[in-house]
Amino acid sequence: MSTIIDITVPKAGESVNEADIARWLKADGDIVKLDEALCELETSKASLPINAPSAGRLKIIVAAGTTCPVGMVVAQIDTSAAGSAAAAPAAKAKEPVRSTESTVMDPGMPSPSARRLLAENEVSAQDVKGSGPDGRIIKADVINHLTVREKELKMSSTISGQLAAQKTVTPAACSAPSSSSALCQSGRGERREKMSRLRRTIAERLVEAQNTAVICTTFNEVDMSAVMELRKKFKEKFLEKHQVGIGFMSFFAKAAAIALKEFPVLNASVDGNDIVYHDFVDIGIAVATPKGLVVPIIRDIDGMNFAQIEKSIAAYGAKGKAGTISIEDMTGGTFTITNGGTFGSMLSTPIINRPQSAILGMHNIVERPVAVAGQVVIRPIMYLAVSYDHRIIDGADAVKFLVKIKTLLEDPSRILLDL
Repeated sequence: MSTIIDITVPKAGESVNEADIARWLKADGDIVKLDEALCELETSKASLPINAPSAGRLKIIVAAGTTCPVGMVVAQIDTSAAGSAAAAPAAKAKEPVRSTESTVMDPGMPSPSARRLLAENEVSAQDVKGSGPDGRIIKADVINHLTVREKELKMSSTISGQLAAQKTVTPAACSAPSSSSALCQSGRGERREKMSRLRRTIAERLVEAQNTAVICTTFNEVDMSAVMELRKKFKEKFLEKHQVGIGFMSFFAKAAAIALKEFPVLNASVDGNDIVYHDFVDIGIAVATPKGLVVPIIRDIDGMNFAQIEKSIAAYGAKGKAGTISIEDMTGGTFTITNGGTFGSMLSTPIINRPQSAILGMHNIVERPVAVAGQVVIRPIMYLAVSYDHRIIDGADAVKFLVKIKTLLEDPSRILLDL
């Protein structure tokens, strides 16, 4: 007996009312298996897949690139075709491989950005040589393939107007001789790529923060000698006991939690004409992912020890690489820490993560000459920055908050003693 099962856009959080269909991983009419990934959705907060609720034949109702409200039917599965799933691979072996289907579950499948370029330019994944791990096709491989294909098209065209018709090359970029050796090599091409919903949301919120809050930034420097020596002394024993390494972020998170308790206005938020103070400390740790910056939350961090913090950071790091950070992971937060030093940043002015009122920026550790007890010595120095909403946070509180963090880090025993 035939049964039709509707596939709808799932609810992905209280504030998420719609999602974009980023890509169909299966084609219309494909035979799919139970729990097999069908498509990728992009919401304003995260990406998530839709899996098949049953085996059967897929009927796509809504095309990729469409914005759909939560609950909308985007596809259907005819379960009467479930029995032909075993025969489907053999039947499809004679068909051209499409970039959006049979390679999806392969460990060497194209990366999400590569799959997007393949589909937009109607290129088969079999025509592109991958240079990523296990031969995986990455974005750069597709770009290189498109560049080579473009040059081949130019070589087969005539000089009488056809070169000018190539939209990705300007006339000034190519020389006048008609010889094929004189083709444009300047790399002045252009390509257009649509922003993902996540990237658009990040952009909107950053603009909102700049337009809503009165953002000021104060700076200081911290001598990291004591933290580095303590970490070096105990890192092997710490790893052996807790099965996780000890990094700098746990020191900064604990120091920030103590400082936020002492200066609670930096842990507060603005709600209309009210200041909302929080008796808890939920710190967001900014994580760079292939799809953009996300800020998962470590909750009640003030009551956690170093091992618990490091395990939480490691778990979010793994989720970020896999693209599985959920909306629940990023909901809430009273303060944020961002570490541009991992990319070599010396100094920056971080933007507040609304509706929070402050953010701490970490930077690169560099050996610098400093004066200590009347002597010039070389010490590992990090510049710190705190951006804050001047509507509710006075400059004096922001400066004293940062000095408190500096004091705690330069004498880590204060962190252990909560001083």
